[in-house]
Amino acid sequence: MSAITLLGEAQLRALVPLDLAAIEQIESAFLSLATEAVAMPPILRLDLPEHAGEVDVKTAWLPRFDSFAIKVSPGFFNNPALGLPSLNGLMLVLSARTGLTEAVLLDNGYLTAVRTAAAGAVAARWLARKDAKRVAVIGAGEQARLQLEALRLVREIDHVTVWARDMERAQSLAKSTKGIRCEVATSVHEALALADIAITTTPSRSPLIHAEDLRPGLHITAMGSDAEHKNELAPAVLAAGRYICDRLQQTRILGELHHAIEAGLVAENASFAELGHVIAGICQGRTHDDDITICDLTGTGAQDTAIAALALQRARAQNTGTLFHNDVTL
Repeated sequence: MSAITLLGEAQLRALVPLDLAAIEQIESAFLSLATEAVAMPPILRLDLPEHAGEVDVKTAWLPRFDSFAIKVSPGFFNNPALGLPSLNGLMLVLSARTGLTEAVLLDNGYLTAVRTAAAGAVAARWLARKDAKRVAVIGAGEQARLQLEALRLVREIDHVTVWARDMERAQSLAKSTKGIRCEVATSVHEALALADIAITTTPSRSPLIHAEDLRPGLHITAMGSDAEHKNELAPAVLAAGRYICDRLQQTRILGELHHAIEAGLVAENASFAELGHVIAGICQGRTHDDDITICDLTGTGAQDTAIAALALQRARAQNTGTLFHNDVTL
């Protein structure tokens, strides 16, 4: 008989808060990608334009874990008109030895939100200047809030400027940010004017940051372009900075790099460092305080497996979750 652990969103929120442990777990996933024989297939994507829907499926096996996750992440953007959330999803955790299902994590996208924010913190930890204190946040949704929360765990931030197309949401984020000065900018250029770190968190289909917005020493974490049609950075930005990504084979297809290649500013076969290579000391990240660094984060199955493993480990340690006993026919 096989027991499957069932965990809901409320339980997972209690088990896996956005903290330093979550950041370390995601950093270890980046390191694995650079140093271990990780099995990570391309993202499976399904588009349902009739219903403004998209579904991404990501997975990876990391040798350091005894199990792996398969994440199903739907986004249906007409849902708010129906009184439903736009994003939801779940993760299946399977044994890497037997393939048997070990857990079903009904997180409604929460674990993805945590691991995405944690990845942004890892990028800033390794690529932003050590004395970086001023932040520009582009976007004002959940990920904007979480990215800022995660960043503050790895850098001492004293000033934040927020820009979003929806000024009311930008003002709401500014008011909810406690412990530091937070202001609303009227343009992206204004938001970046004095920033040491810029974080883009939008589903924009056209560039928001342009070459004229850059200044020496700036670090940009771009995490919104997780599909071919999304684009937050003008191609000239990549040409002007030191580019690092989460997974080169992905960003050539659906990240900011994809748009720079299409624009002819970057060669299709150009090679760049991945964040894991920087963490492992294989490649250099920031080499000088005046460097402009850009980290293109498209989200990886390795991060999903890492955060799912952390959740299941803690659930077992705390004896949390509902056990479903599934008879296995031999």
